[in-house]
Amino acid sequence: MKKLSYQTLEELNYDGYLLKEAPERMIQFGEGNFMRAFVDYWFDMMNERVGFNSKVVLVQPIDAQMYKMINEQEGLYTLFLRGFENGQKVNAKRVISSVSRCLNPYDDYQAVLDCAKNPDLRFISCNTTEAGIAYDPACQFTDVPASSYPGKLTQFLYERFKHFGQEKGKGFIILSCELIDNNGKELEKCVLQYVDQWNLGEEFKTWVKEENIFCSTLVDRIVTGYPRSEAAQICEELGYEDNLIDTGEVFGFWVIEGPQSLKKELPFEEAGLPVIICDDHKPYKQRKVRILNGAHTSMVLGAYLAGQNIVRDCMNDKVICGFMNKTIYDEIIPTLTLPEEELKEFAAAVTERFNNPFVDHALLAISLNSTSKWKARVMPSLKGYVEKFGKVPPCIAASLAFYIQFYCGKRLEGTSFIGQRGENEYEIKDDLPILKFYDAHKEDSAADLASAVLKNTDFWGEDLTEIPGLLEAVTEALEMSREKGTYAVMEKCLNA
Repeated sequence: MKKLSYQTLEELNYDGYLLKEAPERMIQFGEGNFMRAFVDYWFDMMNERVGFNSKVVLVQPIDAQMYKMINEQEGLYTLFLRGFENGQKVNAKRVISSVSRCLNPYDDYQAVLDCAKNPDLRFISCNTTEAGIAYDPACQFTDVPASSYPGKLTQFLYERFKHFGQEKGKGFIILSCELIDNNGKELEKCVLQYVDQWNLGEEFKTWVKEENIFCSTLVDRIVTGYPRSEAAQICEELGYEDNLIDTGEVFGFWVIEGPQSLKKELPFEEAGLPVIICDDHKPYKQRKVRILNGAHTSMVLGAYLAGQNIVRDCMNDKVICGFMNKTIYDEIIPTLTLPEEELKEFAAAVTERFNNPFVDHALLAISLNSTSKWKARVMPSLKGYVEKFGKVPPCIAASLAFYIQFYCGKRLEGTSFIGQRGENEYEIKDDLPILKFYDAHKEDSAADLASAVLKNTDFWGEDLTEIPGLLEAVTEALEMSREKGTYAVMEKCLNA
């Protein structure tokens, strides 16, 4: 079987969209599954729909051999977007041709720096993990390359500045996709620290700030990556060998914070793509965290204790799915600032995403570090609801009781606390001080435990018993969970 290439596709009479030759207009730091199923996909779609005519050159952020596979396939790979959309099962295939090549900076850093001299280059995208945007003072300008990503980017920008000077329009639109707050602004901050540390001069510093746009972005798509167990069968059906097959969910959404002028340079809207360029990405991030992540966190622990193991099965249980939807529509959406119809549309998409037949999303995997997740994802909705309506939201209070019940383990084993569901044990994974707290309170009554948890300012940053009625509501739900099970509590919430 022949390896995927333009020649192979020609021989197979492939009739899908392909762009073989085009200027390299974006350099992307990160060659992983997510960026190839997200950013490079959007660029590929713009190439087809509005003649964007742009290629992406990838830079491998760590010293590995992925770049060889990408170059052997001429940047081509097959992307499958799978899931539920408008109530229908979808499994859409597309050969992505927006990538030109991949560079390994540890083999040939000069080849990376040479890209800075390309007059067509206008965009930089990156996803170097949450730890990637960090200032490391040990980085030196003379390192080949700098060990940190912001260090590499500073070196790259300086090469651009040296070559084009202060010529207008030769700076970059920088699209940061790391999963941290204000990712673009944090990246700019790190770059400016290196400019100062390395004494690169005020003229360069001014150019960085005035000629480059560091965009904070919100990314939203679950990417499941290379389908190892299915790959051989998929290649057989495709008729070619593809070592870079990528898979992700159908849903995708990208919010880019930047000036409205970006809409002309990045014609996502003209291409009919779900990418928004706006002045402030925070309301969209709030929507994602509160609805998508908040739904997960408020539902999964109770659902696991009720006997479920994966998210999709929860969506097929009327009580559990009903509890989740009531939490979203009645208690979370009223606390958010975006238009109600937008919020409801997003919420409907969440239910479809959770029902994805191609993803077995384990509840125990989601349960990891639930204390910090509940604080970040659910607590703001709790406080917003109380502030707006002057009473405790019953489903959110129940979800806090489910969290406490899930953490009611039997014994501490190393860095895990062992809980019991029926005849089976499960691991509770969180920071060790949190697990030790629950171990110390494992014999408490429901009332005493609820009080101790809500008063723990190390968990929540405040004393939650000061919220009128919350302790009583959580205690009642926790007592009922112990006596009748979490499923009964969900039923009660639905019938209230």
